[in-house]
Amino acid sequence: MYTITKEFHFSASHQLCNLPGDHPCARLHGHNYIAEVELRAEKLDESGFVLDYRALDPLKRWIDDTLDHRHLNEVFGHDGVTSEVLAREIFDWAHARWAQVSAVRVSETPKTWAEYRP
Repeated sequence: MYTITKEFHFSASHQLCNLPGDHPCARLHGHNYIAEVELRAEKLDESGFVLDYRALDPLKRWIDDTLDHRHLNEVFGHDGVTSEVLAREIFDWAHARWAQVSAVRVSETPKTWAEYRP
């Protein structure tokens, strides 16, 4: 099995309103997110790729247009946009376009990662 990954960066705010009021994430705050998209294939294409990294340019545009410098609660229409939820949302968008997408990892701090892998 071949595996490739590509990293995308964006900054956004969110507020986890379902947490107790004294929890720091219950307050409006932001992160410099890193989203890592993993793609897998048993065979390489005619060019020797799982997928040409340039084929992922629409994902970069979607992240820039939809998520970057946005309030994620407004983007997704609810107050529970955790890194786990964000990983699933990015996975669903990307997997609908590229069947090779096998997982998405999202980091909101250098020490934390959430992953969605069906």
